[in-house]
Amino acid sequence: MADAYCSDCKRSTEVVFDHSAGDTVCSECGLVLEAHSIDETSEWRTFANESGDNDPVRVGGPSNPLLTDGGLSTVISKPNGASGDFLSSSLGRWQNRGSNPDRSLILAFKTIATMSDRLGLVATIKDRANEIYKKVEDQKSIRGRNQDAILAACLYIACRQEDKPRTVKEICSVANGATKKEIGRAKEYIVKQLEVEMGQSMEMGTIHAGDFLRRFCSHLGMTNQAVKAAQEAVQKSEEIDIRRSPISVAAAVIYMITQLSDDKKLLRDISLATGVAEGTIRNSYKDLYPYASRLIPNWFAKEEDLRNLCSP
Repeated sequence: MADAYCSDCKRSTEVVFDHSAGDTVCSECGLVLEAHSIDETSEWRTFANESGDNDPVRVGGPSNPLLTDGGLSTVISKPNGASGDFLSSSLGRWQNRGSNPDRSLILAFKTIATMSDRLGLVATIKDRANEIYKKVEDQKSIRGRNQDAILAACLYIACRQEDKPRTVKEICSVANGATKKEIGRAKEYIVKQLEVEMGQSMEMGTIHAGDFLRRFCSHLGMTNQAVKAAQEAVQKSEEIDIRRSPISVAAAVIYMITQLSDDKKLLRDISLATGVAEGTIRNSYKDLYPYASRLIPNWFAKEEDLRNLCSP
């Protein structure tokens, strides 16, 4: 509180400052002495990572602990225009003379961020992929290897560890030309290197067919009832000894559910949405077919509907 002259009270009274509205109010009569005033004092909010840090700096980007300078260094961009060329001739040369040890890391992190955005992945997966690449890069053992495959493999491992797995085909579609075989080899190499560093086996997380199901159903535009039935069928399939990959099981369950629904899907469309070959879907469907009565929920299909299901 502070004192100010109130025109209604005809004397100096204590005033209250309403920070939300920017008003100065007399504490005795309630008269608004000043409205929408601007607070010109320093904000002094902390945006530091540590809650106990009293650093008042509130400008610049967030720090990156994976980089030597925290990612807070200044880079002089190349300006446009004749006047800009004059500045770039001096400032640009000085910048090029100083070697940035994190230049390759920054480029790698940008590539991982681009792939993550194209796949619609959350920031935690992108950060985990950055950490994995940093660990591998510190070992100086990836020189001469396919950089795009290494980055794609880091993203694949990060998805597995964060329990949001993606298929190798999905990763391959954003991997700047790296093939499935190259990504698979890079993944095995990275896992081996990190296991040697940690001295123990690396936890990758278990893949279940349900991890892919909702995304595949969304690509196919299936109804909510069909998606719910497919999810129940996939959960029941884990109780049966079916020696197929989770992705193949998910594709076969989708094929079975769509054959029982009004909105039937072609095998070719399911293959395109899931990335599983048509022959693989047929073989997986052949393995699931004898257990159709156990897999398909009773509320979705009756016994006579199951008997009309096409035989493999």
